[in-house]
Amino acid sequence: MAQNVLPSSNIPNLPTLGDAERQDLSPLIERKLGEEIMRDIRRNLDYLDDGPILEYLNNFGNALVAARPGARGETNFDYFFFAVRDPQLNAFALPGGFIAVHSALLLAAQSESELASVLGHEIGHVAQRHIARQLGQQKQDALIPLAAMILAALAAKGGAGGDAAIGVFAAGQGLAIQRQLNFGREAEREADRIGFQIMGEAGFDSSGMVAFFQRMQTASRSYSDLTPAYLQSHPLTTERIADIQARIREQPYKQRLDSLDFYLVRSRARVLQDESSQGLAEAKVFFENQMLQQSRQQICAAQYGLAMVALKKGDMAKAQGWLDKARATAEQAPAAGTFSGARPQTGGSIFVSTALEIKLEQKKDAAVIALALKEAEAARLKFPLSRGIAHQYGEALIAAGRLEQATLYLRDQAQLYKEEPEVFDLLAEAYAAQGKQALQHLALTESYVLQGGVLAALDQLAIARKAPDATFYDQAVIDARERELQARRREELGERGKKDLAGPSAAAPGPTLRLSTTPAETVAPAGSAAIAAPAARIPRR
Repeated sequence: MAQNVLPSSNIPNLPTLGDAERQDLSPLIERKLGEEIMRDIRRNLDYLDDGPILEYLNNFGNALVAARPGARGETNFDYFFFAVRDPQLNAFALPGGFIAVHSALLLAAQSESELASVLGHEIGHVAQRHIARQLGQQKQDALIPLAAMILAALAAKGGAGGDAAIGVFAAGQGLAIQRQLNFGREAEREADRIGFQIMGEAGFDSSGMVAFFQRMQTASRSYSDLTPAYLQSHPLTTERIADIQARIREQPYKQRLDSLDFYLVRSRARVLQDESSQGLAEAKVFFENQMLQQSRQQICAAQYGLAMVALKKGDMAKAQGWLDKARATAEQAPAAGTFSGARPQTGGSIFVSTALEIKLEQKKDAAVIALALKEAEAARLKFPLSRGIAHQYGEALIAAGRLEQATLYLRDQAQLYKEEPEVFDLLAEAYAAQGKQALQHLALTESYVLQGGVLAALDQLAIARKAPDATFYDQAVIDARERELQARRREELGERGKKDLAGPSAAAPGPTLRLSTTPAETVAPAGSAAIAAPAARIPRR
């Protein structure tokens, strides 16, 4: 793959802007707004909550962030990259460093350099504090829930129907939001330049930005009348593309090979974006055609894709067979006489995670589960930073009947990673298998809180209170957590009441939801900026 590496001495650094205008939006509030919106997005069925995809995007995206000194801001907040199911080529960012990629965009990117151009552009918006600069001039009480705009965009996609989208828009004061989608063209050009710099500093082919922007420009012409306003208001102009082309001509030519993980993740996303019978059949045909390619990476990705199709169809033997073929293809040495300096690639943790996924689907086979536990223990040591494998290890302990060990492990995980509802779900499953009803529902309470379901969490507390095994200490924990959640619920209702009374016409001009590489960036204050109550301490028993 062609690559233009930009020497740091030749890169014109842009200043970090926005501090003078953020009187009402500190970095801390910006982050909390993003976290609140993310709670709504995680509850949406189109959020791709998949371990390997999240792991790849975050490793890839944070490598780009690391190439831009100061991109994390003065509070040094963490970026979080995620994917949503959507057939439109787009990406967007939320306040505080949350950046999303549509599944269609991930599939359309032909190289990691093209994907880097999209994420680099979004990082540019966040690094230059475009969101904070826009929101900083507005009063907090006037911010309307832009998360509804994101959910409306998801509801309008792929034939979901205009009525669904209109309903979500109305609930979130969509008309007021549409009038605010006028993010400056200068901010877009600035994000392009930052993204270009990031690509060069991270060692990617900067020509990938032009190639992908041109593809997105072409794709946007075929969108229906349901095309979100952010695409109509911020087209990818010829001027922007020409500006990047001029910068590329000044850079030297080099090459960069894409990782195997890139191709495997795209295959996985193709299957997971549509798990219906028709979707799986179409994916199968696509992978069978891809098998005819000469590239070893393409063949390996096709075999992996067929393993995923078989897994979703419940054919575990076929899934394991295709996975073994994909691994063999990835690890085989180049043919004799072939010039290649590249070593065979192993697929990182993706092959390991998928092998565990296949085995954990066979819970009735004790021998398979025992093997899954053994492999999960080895994988946890080999990939200690993989959150997906950490969850699979907990699942394997439960499936193998090692309930006490599972409980201890998951409790430790819950203390270390307090923002992961999956850990609390597994902990609840372990407690349920031991008949510990009170602790089961306390764990579910924390899972629902993390997903933004305060009412559902209060219901779980009520059930825990009535559990026959609830101790005096459990009752004290329940009382304290109930008071916290009720206060949070009152605060949420109070904030919504203020916004309802204000109405669309009274909303301050401001936040924009920009799914940006098709241009602009999204700013999305959602409802109240109330801080989530800290996770309750679940008694050890």
